[in-house]
Amino acid sequence: MTRLAVFDCDGTLIDGQASICRAMEEAFAEATLPAPDRHMVRRMVGLSLPQAVRRLVPEIDEDLQRELVDGYKRAFRAQREAGELSQPLFAGIAEVLDALHGAGWQLAVATGMSRRGLDHCLASHGLTRHFVSLQTADDHPSKPDPAMLEAALFEAAAEPAEAVMIGDTAYDMQMARDAGVRGIGVDWGYHAPHELIAAGAEFVAESPAQLKERLLR
Repeated sequence: MTRLAVFDCDGTLIDGQASICRAMEEAFAEATLPAPDRHMVRRMVGLSLPQAVRRLVPEIDEDLQRELVDGYKRAFRAQREAGELSQPLFAGIAEVLDALHGAGWQLAVATGMSRRGLDHCLASHGLTRHFVSLQTADDHPSKPDPAMLEAALFEAAAEPAEAVMIGDTAYDMQMARDAGVRGIGVDWGYHAPHELIAAGAEFVAESPAQLKERLLR
């Protein structure tokens, strides 16, 4: 039987909140708008960038939305090019990926990040080799639309019943539910455990070690 574990990236594999908040604040400053609340920015992680901006400032027009999106991309790229990007792996995540890979699982990513950003992130941590499918916001509607999860299933030749979606936000759990895939939440990311359960998570792991135990039992 094919076993497929699909991971969200930011908030599940890596902690990129410092760089995300910094880039968003620089984009808002460039557009002469007040800085967004950092708590709200963190809660938008997981959505595609245009949708995140729209939720942060729902009253803006399309031109200003594009300006903010472009400004965020410039600020984030500048951090990367200057070597200032902060995207550390959560402690214990590498061991989870190694254990699943060694046990014969196929692994995939479904993320609101861009493909360029995801490629850079995985390569910087030496993780690219683990994954058979990488799905990003470049090619799909924003979460919780199930399109990127369905694409991962197709590329891995896996059925929904053979897969699990692992993520830190309600968007991940809603996506899993709508794709007919089990959802497992993690409590070290951006949404609270009760939100993950309400969105359809069958279980919320309190640590990477507990996540590994749950998947390999």
